[in-house]
Amino acid sequence: MMLSILRTLPMVRSAIIAFLLAVTLAVSASGAAAHPARAHRTAVAAKSSHVKSSHARASHARTRHAAAHSTRRATARHANRVTRRAAHSHRATRQQARLSRRRAALRDRMRIVPAERTSPSADAPQSTPQTDQPATAVAEPASLTRIHITPMPPLRGSMESLVRQNQKTDAEGLERIETTADLDDRISRGLLVPVPTSDALTINGNLPQDRRYCRPWTATFLADLSRAHDLRFHRPLEVSSAVRTIDYQKRLMATNGNAAPAEGDVVSPHVTGATIDIAKKGLSTREIYWMRSHLLALQDSGKIDVEEEFQQACFHITVYKDYAPAAASRKSHRTAAHPAAEPPAAAQPAGDPDPDDATEPSAQIATHGR
Repeated sequence: MMLSILRTLPMVRSAIIAFLLAVTLAVSASGAAAHPARAHRTAVAAKSSHVKSSHARASHARTRHAAAHSTRRATARHANRVTRRAAHSHRATRQQARLSRRRAALRDRMRIVPAERTSPSADAPQSTPQTDQPATAVAEPASLTRIHITPMPPLRGSMESLVRQNQKTDAEGLERIETTADLDDRISRGLLVPVPTSDALTINGNLPQDRRYCRPWTATFLADLSRAHDLRFHRPLEVSSAVRTIDYQKRLMATNGNAAPAEGDVVSPHVTGATIDIAKKGLSTREIYWMRSHLLALQDSGKIDVEEEFQQACFHITVYKDYAPAAASRKSHRTAAHPAAEPPAAAQPAGDPDPDDATEPSAQIATHGR
């Protein structure tokens, strides 16, 4: 038995060795076959890694570019803000300089007035004959001859002023005009005369023809005022309202909250024919200052009462008989002797009326308060 086993051992050992060699050869063959696949997988992995690395570098580059662009935009916005602020400051400086120059020029114009406009030579030809001047016309106030035109506050009205106007017109015996028939009767008797239109004085085109009348001394005042204004500024004044009737004043109260009462102890002095309104529209600041100074001097002397209105922008002026008492006396005498006589020459316009000025339309409202 043992001998049999010993005899078979070399054969078993050879078989084992052959088996191991076969296994080794098989493993070697399988390893050789698997190497290209590993190489391919390695190449694919390397390529993927390279792509990922490229993407990462591109993303980083985009991030850096975006950051740089954002920085450039922020820098540009800051530069634009600085530039705009500098431009705004420069414009403000230039505008302030222009305003300063304009103010200086305005002050110079208000301080310096050519002498020939304010104090004409005695040898110079007169534009209006001396005979056209009223015998007792009030001397022009110092505001016409002085060089300076001083800024003045508005001549605001008051209830006391309205009461004073009613008291003085009542004391002068001026009756209130009630109806259109009453108005026509006073015009026919020469108690009311036409507003003295001229190159220096016009009438609002919206004012009806039958309300373009006033008292003779009021006409004298208008001729003097417009002449003095024209000598200084070479521009006409405009009458925006004159005589009214009580009936018209009642209608006006329904539409104009600034209108004075039509009945009672204190009424609008327009219904006496002694009051007129001078429009402020179109007047320069220097003209308004001059008007205030001129009218205030006459008011202080007791010749007129003036109220400056703003809703309808006018100078509301009531003229008293004291302004031209001699002319008023001549007018009363002529009216008593010749009831239907024409108005006296002193109340007529200083020059021929200008039809274009008398009928020219105007945007200024013709019906004012008070």
